[in-house]
Amino acid sequence: MGDIEARARAMGIQSGYEGMDGTRHEVPRQSLERLVAAFGPGVEMRAQELAAPAGVHCHLPGARRTWGVAVQLYQLRSARNWGIGDLADLESLAATLAAQGADFIGLNPLHAMFLSDPARCSPFSPSNRRFLNPLYIAVDHVEGFDPSMVDAEAVARLREGDLVDYPGVAAAKLHVLRRIWEGLGRPDASDTFRRLGGADLDRHALFDAVSARMAAQGHGAGWRGWPEAWQDPEGPSVTGFVQDHGQDIAFYRWLQEETDRQLSRVRAACAAAGMLVGLYLDVAVGEAADGSASWGRPEVLPGVSIGAPPDYFNEFGQDWALAPLSPAAMGATRAAPFASLMATVMRHAGAVRIDHAMGLWQLFMIPAGATPAEGAYARYPLDDMLRALAAASNENGAVVIGEDLGNVPHGFREMMDAAGILSYRILFFEREDEGFVPPGDYPVNALACLSTHDLPTFQGWWRCMDVELRERHGLISPDTARQQAEARPAERRELVRALADAGLLARHDVPTDSEDAPLDILVAVHRYLARTPSRLMAIRLEDLAGEIRPVNLPSTHDEYPNWRPKLGRTIEEIAQDAVFAAVLAGTRAERPPAHDRRA
Repeated sequence: MGDIEARARAMGIQSGYEGMDGTRHEVPRQSLERLVAAFGPGVEMRAQELAAPAGVHCHLPGARRTWGVAVQLYQLRSARNWGIGDLADLESLAATLAAQGADFIGLNPLHAMFLSDPARCSPFSPSNRRFLNPLYIAVDHVEGFDPSMVDAEAVARLREGDLVDYPGVAAAKLHVLRRIWEGLGRPDASDTFRRLGGADLDRHALFDAVSARMAAQGHGAGWRGWPEAWQDPEGPSVTGFVQDHGQDIAFYRWLQEETDRQLSRVRAACAAAGMLVGLYLDVAVGEAADGSASWGRPEVLPGVSIGAPPDYFNEFGQDWALAPLSPAAMGATRAAPFASLMATVMRHAGAVRIDHAMGLWQLFMIPAGATPAEGAYARYPLDDMLRALAAASNENGAVVIGEDLGNVPHGFREMMDAAGILSYRILFFEREDEGFVPPGDYPVNALACLSTHDLPTFQGWWRCMDVELRERHGLISPDTARQQAEARPAERRELVRALADAGLLARHDVPTDSEDAPLDILVAVHRYLARTPSRLMAIRLEDLAGEIRPVNLPSTHDEYPNWRPKLGRTIEEIAQDAVFAAVLAGTRAERPPAHDRRA
C-alpha cells in the first residue's frame, strides 16, 4: 500500500487487524484513503503501548461482593405511568429491590434523544450523552401538575400497549409538560443548573428548539437534514432564532433540570434504602451523527461511523451509525471532551458501564459508503483517556465497568485490571474446551451476569429463539443457523453439568428437553454467578419476570421492535412471583447483604 499505509499509520489508523477467530484481515486501500481524508491533513497520533499509566486507578467498591438488578427503564409497567417506565417507577423499584438485599440498579443509557423524532428510540444512539431523556420524567410528580391536564383515555391506551409507543408518549408528555411550564410562569432552569450545564446545556436546548421547528417544516429532527443555513449553530439563521425564541429554549433547559431533579431523587432513595452502589448508569460508545453533540462540533469526525467487524453473531459485521470523537482532538486536548462527559454522567452514578470499553484504546471505524467488512481500527490516546476516566471515577466515587466483549485486543483486559476497571463477564461467553468456566475462576475485578440487552433472555436462549431471530432477519445464513440450533441442546446439557459440578443441582442428568428452563435451573444458574469472586453480579429483571423475547436484535432497524417491548407484568406483580422470590433468595444465600433490609 505504500504511502497511504504510512499516512494511515501516522494517524493511528491500522491497516489490518486480527479477528475474533485469530484470522488476519487487511483493510482495503480505498477504505484507508477514505479514512485518511476524513481524519484531515496534518493529523498525527503518538504511538502508545496498551498499558495503564503508573498511578492511574479508578475507584473500586469495598471488599464485600455485591449484587444488583439490570433494568431497561422504558420496559417497566405500572398502574400510574404513561406507557413508558419513568423515574417514579424506578424510585419504587429501588425500594423493592433494596429490601431484597440488592446494592445497585443497572440501567439502559438515559441519554438525551431526539424529542422531535421520538421513534428514534435506541438508547445507544443518542443525540447527546451529556444530558438526559425527558421522556423518563414522571409527569404526575412535577410541581404544578394537575390531573385535568391529561387525556386519561389516551394515556390508558399508551399504558396498555405491548410495545412502547414513543411518538404517542412524547406527544402526551410534552403537551402536559409545556402546560405545567406555562402555568409556572415559563421558568428557565435555575442559575445553579445553568452554571453546571454551561455552554453545552445552552447548545443542547437550542438544538431541541430548532429541531422542533425543522421537524415541523418537514426537514427532520437531525441537523444534517436541515437547510444549509441552519446547519451552522453560529450562523445568522440560528443566532436570529436565539434572539426571537428565547422562551422556547428556556423550556428545553427546564426539561433537563426536571429530569435531573427526578434522577437525583432516585439516587437519594437508593442511598436511603441502604444500597451500597445505587445507580449503575450505562454510557453509549458514541452519539448520532446528526444530534446535538455533533452540531457544530469540530471534535466529532464527519464521514465516519463506529461499528464492529464480522463475527459469530453477525457474519456481515455491524455499522452502529454513531459518530466518533476525533482521536486527534482527544490527543490535542488531553481527552478534555471525554473527561467532561464522564464527569457529567458520574454525577448521579455509583457505577458506570462503558459500552464497548475497547474505545478507550481503539474504535472500529467505517468510512461513508463502505461496508463493515471494509472498516479499520483507529487508535486513541489511551493514557489521556484513562487519566480522564480515573479522575472522574475517584472524584465521584463511581465504580467503572468496561464492556470488554467482542474483538478484545491482546492485553486489553490486563490493562483494565491494572487501571481498576471491572471486566464484564457473561456466563454465555465464559466457556472453555472443557465446558463453562467454574465460578471460582472468574476474576475478582469483574461484574458477572447471564447476558446483556444485545443477547437473549435466559428463557429465550433455552428455547433457541436467538438463533431463530438471527436467521429470520438475515443476520446469519441458513447453514449457520442450522449449526447453531443443533448445538444448543448440547449447550443446555453442558450448563446443567456445570451447575451440578458446582453442587447447585442434585444430579448431572436433569432433563433439558423442556420448552422452558425449570425453576431449579434458573435459580442454580444465578447462584452459580453469585458464587464467583467477582465484585459485582447483576441479574436481569427480564429473567426475574420470565420474559422470552429480547429487547434488541443488533443490526436490525424497523424489522424488529428494538427497544420497545414492555415487560408483561407490573413491578408489583413480578415481585410477588415465585421466580422473583426464589432467584433472589438463592442470590442472597451466596452474597448476603451486610444486614437484612426486608423487615
